[in-house]
Amino acid sequence: MTSIPSFETTFAVPMTCEACIKDIKGSLSQLSGIEKITANLQDQLVSIEGTAAPSAIVSAIEATGRDAILRGSGKSNSAAVCILESHSPHVGDKVRGLARMVQVAPNLTIIDLSIRGLSPGTYHATVRETGDISEGPESTGGIWEALKAKKERTPCRGVFGTVEVGKGGVGTVFLDKPIQIWEMIGRSIVVARQPVGKFDKNDPDTLVGVIARSAGVWENDKTVCSCSGKTVWQEREEQTSRGML
Repeated sequence: MTSIPSFETTFAVPMTCEACIKDIKGSLSQLSGIEKITANLQDQLVSIEGTAAPSAIVSAIEATGRDAILRGSGKSNSAAVCILESHSPHVGDKVRGLARMVQVAPNLTIIDLSIRGLSPGTYHATVRETGDISEGPESTGGIWEALKAKKERTPCRGVFGTVEVGKGGVGTVFLDKPIQIWEMIGRSIVVARQPVGKFDKNDPDTLVGVIARSAGVWENDKTVCSCSGKTVWQEREEQTSRGML
């Protein structure tokens, strides 16, 4: 993996006193790649600087018995997110994965990919030419820049890499690619057992999602959803029940 520059992420975390902050900092300090932790009790926010994967940070905070919602990553216009869903009619909870992407240098983006509820095995994550997921993976087009890479005999930037799913159906991977965030916005990601070939949209182990811009650090100060009137914690409970990580 390329040497990754430090970046900042912020999380909404329910805290009631200084003991909460101490507990959270103690858990986070056990992670590698943590350089600075700042907690704001009044705003219920925790800011972390370093190179640790956002998913690992969430897990460390949840280990203290508290929830954590990613509120922003990186600088303005440098973050993206992709919610990965199954198109299989046999799957109740469609949402089965999440890819968080943060551009940490002029030509370097990190990818924090988490998936769950899939059969054990090796899965390939690829960025596709289009963002059309109406027919699942079949309508997303080929792998982004695959033809260019073949012609120039260079690594394909659209091939993110592989993620191993264990017996519990969960898999996580932290990757980096020489990509800028704006290049991927509006495209899609496919996670499947094979990187190319004919996909079956009814396969519950094949996931697709559209890459969308995400808030940078301090850009997302929402505490209540403007359309539903629900708090971020109520939204979180609903998403978790649907399989959101």
